[in-house]
Amino acid sequence: MDEAALLVAELLARRSLPRTHARVRRALVNAELFTQVEQRLADIGLRWMDNIYADHVSLALLPAAQTQVMGEAGVNANNNLELPRDGVALLVVLWALIILPKRERQTSRAPVAEPQNEMFASSKPLPAVRDVSPVLSYKALLEDYGPQLGKKTRLDGNLKLLERHGFILRRQDDIAEGPLLDVLLDYDILAPRILDGALAEVLAREQAARAAEAANAASAA
Repeated sequence: MDEAALLVAELLARRSLPRTHARVRRALVNAELFTQVEQRLADIGLRWMDNIYADHVSLALLPAAQTQVMGEAGVNANNNLELPRDGVALLVVLWALIILPKRERQTSRAPVAEPQNEMFASSKPLPAVRDVSPVLSYKALLEDYGPQLGKKTRLDGNLKLLERHGFILRRQDDIAEGPLLDVLLDYDILAPRILDGALAEVLAREQAARAAEAANAASAA
């Protein structure tokens, strides 16, 4: 079995792989190998899912295959993982609270000072996900969103579902980004709807609170 087939098989078996995985790294730097992987996936109705801000890669259905595989009901449904409506709402809330701040920190890196005679501008390397991805408190999530998301019993059940599907990681009271949270949810579509929509006021309050904390810390220092 060749390298492209092995990588596709492993992605199918594991659902996601870290970008540091040996075969993933080779595919990302070897154009010929990556083309072979894309062709193998296209032959079975799948596509490569990846972005430079995520630590993992995954697979999804090609748009042309969605209707044939899922049917109209599947394509028009809000998800194909059998998540309940409050589970989908929780997923969007977690995505907004984790991915939006992470992306802001990743994209706002300051340019490196350039030598006077350097021809081209340079910038700092993209920060690692582990350094910029927020970790949420379960207690704070329950207090802030529990009443809207079914209270403790429903929240706990949906968190388990999201963890099982790889969207989040749980470490006791902490909720962290899982391998699929920043890969399978489309930032370009979702971010404007959140930033200009229902969660805009919530995110603005949280940003103001963080700014106030930073100002207080600076004053204390």
